[in-house]
Amino acid sequence: MQQLEKQSDLASWHGRLSLTYEKKAHQTQVQQSYHQAPLNLQRPFYPEGPVCHSVMMHTAGGMVGGDRLSINVTLQPQTHALLTTTSAGKVYRSNGHGAQQTVQCQLDTNAILEWLPLGTIVFDQAQFRQTLQVELGPGAIFCGWDLTRFGRSARGERFMQGDWRSHTEIWQQGAPLWIDRQWLPGQPDIWESPHGLAGQPVVGSFLWVGQGVEPNLVQTARDLWQPTTDGAEMGVTRLPLGLVCRYRGPSSQAARQWFIQVWNLLRSTHLGRPACPPRVWPL
Repeated sequence: MQQLEKQSDLASWHGRLSLTYEKKAHQTQVQQSYHQAPLNLQRPFYPEGPVCHSVMMHTAGGMVGGDRLSINVTLQPQTHALLTTTSAGKVYRSNGHGAQQTVQCQLDTNAILEWLPLGTIVFDQAQFRQTLQVELGPGAIFCGWDLTRFGRSARGERFMQGDWRSHTEIWQQGAPLWIDRQWLPGQPDIWESPHGLAGQPVVGSFLWVGQGVEPNLVQTARDLWQPTTDGAEMGVTRLPLGLVCRYRGPSSQAARQWFIQVWNLLRSTHLGRPACPPRVWPL
């Protein structure tokens, strides 16, 4: 038994990515970068001048039981970075061990981080835990989203076995601004329950935290959603220092398109800069 556990440990990955951004010559630049396979980083690009766009890659194609990903991002004062991925991540069925991803972000004074990965596909019988911890300095803003598809819907697969947990915390100077814990066990009754997935394979959350949002913009964010007949549901809630949007429905693309519109709304009104979708995103 011990030999099998050792073999499993040897077969698993522990990917690491550590990034530090600095402001230099009126532009945000990567000051330090460290990566360990299977995580990697493309060369930064600047489609909108001072904002640094960075693209993370998972070169192994997906996560299996026992895999761990650790990502640490530090933004020095006055920096503005956007991080995304080249494709949706995949978490394959478990071999008896869980996979986990931990993201820790430190934003110094007046820094802005846009955390916009393309999403995650959690296969049936997968076990996955993801954690996002953000610490905001004075005047800092975190904008991010999370999109998860349960099962390979195109193949008719549903999340009937497995375990998914998501834990998000955003703090500012010792005060919690947003804490969100979600747990979804793979069970038929959870899949069908209105308190679970209500038969829908996709859930998503969009966050804007660190700066207050006017009530009229909350209503505008709701109005940007185009009602559908496929059972999709949405919600928008104003936070003391921000806004959260929720989606539950059949389409990752529909959720992402709505999130992009809300992102554009808040970016334009609060930062004076329209949304600039990264060039690696699919059309």
